[in-house]
Amino acid sequence: MDRTYNFQLNTFDSGLRLVTVPMQGTKTVTVMVMVGTGSKYETKDINGISHFLEHMMFKGTTKRPGPLDISRELDGIGAQYNAFTNKEMTAYYAKASSDKLDIVMDVVFDIYLNSKFEEAGIQTERHVVVEEINMYHDEPRWIVADTLEKLLYGDQPAGWSIAGEKETILGLKRQQFVDYFNSHYIASNTVISIAGDIDSAVVKEKVQKYFENIRQGNKVEKLAVAEKQSGSKVEIFDKATDQTHFILGFRAFNTYDDRKYPLGVLASILGGGMSSRLFSEVREKRGLGYYVSASLETQTDTGFFEIDAGVNNDRALEAVSVIMEELRKIKNEGVSDSELKRAIDRTIGGTALALEHSDFLAQNLGGSVLFENKILTPEDDLDKIKAVTLEDIKSVVDEIFKEDKLNLAIVGPFKDSEPFKKLLTL
Repeated sequence: MDRTYNFQLNTFDSGLRLVTVPMQGTKTVTVMVMVGTGSKYETKDINGISHFLEHMMFKGTTKRPGPLDISRELDGIGAQYNAFTNKEMTAYYAKASSDKLDIVMDVVFDIYLNSKFEEAGIQTERHVVVEEINMYHDEPRWIVADTLEKLLYGDQPAGWSIAGEKETILGLKRQQFVDYFNSHYIASNTVISIAGDIDSAVVKEKVQKYFENIRQGNKVEKLAVAEKQSGSKVEIFDKATDQTHFILGFRAFNTYDDRKYPLGVLASILGGGMSSRLFSEVREKRGLGYYVSASLETQTDTGFFEIDAGVNNDRALEAVSVIMEELRKIKNEGVSDSELKRAIDRTIGGTALALEHSDFLAQNLGGSVLFENKILTPEDDLDKIKAVTLEDIKSVVDEIFKEDKLNLAIVGPFKDSEPFKKLLTL
C-alpha cells in the first residue's frame, strides 16, 4: 500500500505534541485535540467526570460565550464535529473543507484552552448527561458491554461505566471540574493531530502561537488494574427484551503486546463480515439471530477478545452452544491457510478505504503518539498483520482460550445463570 502522506511529529518546549499529516487527493481537513485521560483516571466520587467534562467543553468559552456561538460557527461552514470519551482518552475534533482550516483550528483550540465551566451550564448539562445515561440503560448493547467490563474488572476504574452513575453526576461540583481540568488537560498530556489538505510548516507555526501559554503540570497516573480469575464466569442483567444480547469475553493482551496482531486476525476469521465462521453458523445456517461479530479491545494495561451476538430469546442457549463449539474447533483444529489469507486481505482492503479519510488518519496517528510517544502508521500495523502465521494464531488461541479467562455477559429475560455456565467448556 503506497503512502499518500508525509507525516511529521513535533514536540514543543511545553511538552505539547503536534502530529501533521498532509494528504494528497483530498480537500478536507480534520483538527483533533486528544487528551490522555478517561474513566480509568477517575476516583469513585467523581466517576463520570471525564465524560461530563467533554460535554462542558461545548458550553462556552471566553471568546464564544455560549454553546450556540460554538455550534453556529461550525455549522456555518458545514463542518462535522464531535467529541468522545473512553477509558483512557478524551478527544475533540472538527472536519471541514480545507479552506476553512483557520476557522476550525480557532474553534477547536478555543474549546481546549478557554472553556469557562460556568455554574449555570453545569446545572443544565448534568440533566443532559443523566438523560444520556438513561438512553444507555434502554439500549441492551450498551448494557451488555458495561456488564462484561464489570465482570472482568469489578469495582475498580476499569470496571466502571464511562458515563458514571446518575447519583454521582447529579452531585458533581464546579470546583471538581476545574480541578480535574487543570490537572489532566495539560501540555504533556495532550496531542494535537491535524490531517488533510495542509502545509505542515504553516500548521506548526500557527499551533505554536495558539498554545504558547498552554497549561503545565505533571501527568496524573492511573491506578494499575488488578485482574484475577479462577474459572469461567457468567453475569446476567435480567431485562425484558425482545432479543437476548450477550458477549463472550476472554482476558487477552494490552495494546503494547504484539500478540494482538494474530488475535486481531483471528477475530476477522471468526466474526469479521458476512463470510466469517460465526456469521455463517449462527445466522446463515441456523437463523439464531441478526448480528454476531468478533473483535479485540486493547488498552494500555488491559485487553480482551470478545464475541457479541443478538439472538432469539428462546434460542439463546443454543446460540452460546454453537459459538462455544466453533471456539473448540479453532482450539483443536486451528484455521486454514485460505482463511488466514482472506483475513489479512480483508484488513488490507479495509485500511485502504480508511486511509481516504482525514479523520481516520488524525485519530490513528495522533493516538499512537498519545500512548506510545511515536508515530505508528496504519502501514506499520499492516506489516505486523501480514507477518501473522498459522502458528502465531495457534499460540494466542492456546494462551487465551481457557476457562479461567472466559466470561459471559448476558442481557435478556433470564434469572438462572447455571444453564449458561454449563456451556462454557473448552
